[in-house]
Amino acid sequence: MPRKKKTSRKKSTRRYGRTAGEHVEEEMREMKAGRLRSGRSGKKVTDPRQAIAIGLSKARKEGAKVPQALKRKR
Repeated sequence: MPRKKKTSRKKSTRRYGRTAGEHVEEEMREMKAGRLRSGRSGKKVTDPRQAIAIGLSKARKEGAKVPQALKRKR
């Protein structure tokens, strides 16, 4: 039986450091407890995606290993 050739795969997954995960975990707990507020308006955060974004943003500011935020097209 012939062997299959190994092909190199492109690393498409983004890598996050441990501290980034800890920040996200902390923000999720705050959101579930109803204590997490958004920055400018001060409204209560109810969307888990927004809580994750806040956690990653705080991790970036601290210098944790977090990929750059994706630029969205409008």
